[in-house]
Amino acid sequence: MAWTRRYDEPEPQRVNRWLAQSGVCSRREAEALIAEGLVSIDGQTVADPGRKIERGQTLTLADRAEARLQGALSVVLHKPVSIVSAQPEPGQVPAVRLLTAEALVGESPVIPDADTRLAPLGRLDMDSRGLLILSEDGVLAKAVIGPDSQLEKEYLVRVAGEITERKLGLLRHGLSLDGRQLRPARVGLAGEQRLRFVLKEGRNRQIRRMCELVDLKVVDLLRIRIGSVKLGDLPQGRWRLLTAAEREALIHPPPPPRPAGRPARRAGQGDESAQNGGRTRPGAR
Repeated sequence: MAWTRRYDEPEPQRVNRWLAQSGVCSRREAEALIAEGLVSIDGQTVADPGRKIERGQTLTLADRAEARLQGALSVVLHKPVSIVSAQPEPGQVPAVRLLTAEALVGESPVIPDADTRLAPLGRLDMDSRGLLILSEDGVLAKAVIGPDSQLEKEYLVRVAGEITERKLGLLRHGLSLDGRQLRPARVGLAGEQRLRFVLKEGRNRQIRRMCELVDLKVVDLLRIRIGSVKLGDLPQGRWRLLTAAEREALIHPPPPPRPAGRPARRAGQGDESAQNGGRTRPGAR
């Protein structure tokens, strides 16, 4: 069944921009679909890539367009140490070279070859291991590594050096790299000389450099989660397809859980400062 959606925004918007914001495809992909006559509004084929959709109109993608978008290959790989995520230097092995039929877990309609362009969505250093997503899906790439991404990345990190509460506090909030303050991180103990990091950013060799700033040395770094996608028991050096449900959860992540003890706001109930004429009650933060 063809993909259809009604446009309910108050202001008209370019079709390619709306499709990209909706997580359907990238703007470039939308323009390509329009050029092939695979996009229609209220039953009329869209011919102009600058066409705007207006409130109350319904956009439809032809079955062929939807099949093409769903056919973008995305895989989950357990990257070993010594394998590089993307462009290798002479003598190095890129991660895509591990995507062979023999290393596949489960089934895949296609096995990547030399012509398949799969980009890493959040690189792992050559001396790090764990979950690596590789994809040719532009919408997914924006959701995972775009500047507005809020997806968490989780790591288990073995370190050498004395772990103290002061160091944990600095790792959580208080460090800067390259003159820029880091976002707050969740950092806690995960065993003897082992830390669990949960980050929402991915600066160059971030965890290793953070640890160096507090006199800890990373001995082993394993990424176990990106958003809701988990490494699980996928063996090292093996890969599988990213499922449709996993893709959807990365592009449209569920809202964070409500903090325990905070009641849900009733319909029509404004926030407290608004109800008090903009004044915040004493002691509130």
